[in-house]
Amino acid sequence: MAKNDKKVRIFSALEVANICGVVNQTAINWIKNGYLKAFTTPGGQYRVYAEDLVDFLHSRGMRMPEELQRVLEEQLEIDTILIVDDDRDLNNLVYQYLSKKHPDFSVYQAFDGFEAGRMLAEKKPGLVVLDIDLPGISGHKLARSIKDAGGVTKPIIIAVSGLDDPAEQEEILKEGADAFLAKPLELDGLNQKINEFITRRAMGE
Repeated sequence: MAKNDKKVRIFSALEVANICGVVNQTAINWIKNGYLKAFTTPGGQYRVYAEDLVDFLHSRGMRMPEELQRVLEEQLEIDTILIVDDDRDLNNLVYQYLSKKHPDFSVYQAFDGFEAGRMLAEKKPGLVVLDIDLPGISGHKLARSIKDAGGVTKPIIIAVSGLDDPAEQEEILKEGADAFLAKPLELDGLNQKINEFITRRAMGE
């Protein structure tokens, strides 16, 4: 299976019960009482994202099952990239370059902060190339929201800006970015940085 065919792991209430060593009704009660975050399928069945199950286990002081740990390690692999930049020419250029360099990856684009927020929720990328100066929701706000969301599967953020300002660089790194690159963007340098993060994630860092 190609890497970009891999889906974010979602559990049924029964699978949650089996993982946690409880009966199915107990897992359903956790969901109904709002302790465990879940969504409902069109058929009325509960589904739980692996990351939300982790948050629930941590909040209850419960042990992390080995099966869930394996799932999370798989999700931490970087195989999905989101490019966020309102400069369409640059966005398209980066998209074409990264799609060619990483043919097994899923590469997505967003052209403003609002679209980026939606794509982050839907695609759950492993890495985000984030322009700081965005219309709608700024890159600073997006970086803070990703950091505040926490969780073990939050994406790597490579922030980019046309202002090579040390103060702004320091600010965005504090807000949750993992690296900063100044524009004009040097594509080979960007790819080198991405490869560094891919290697570090693969080694479990």
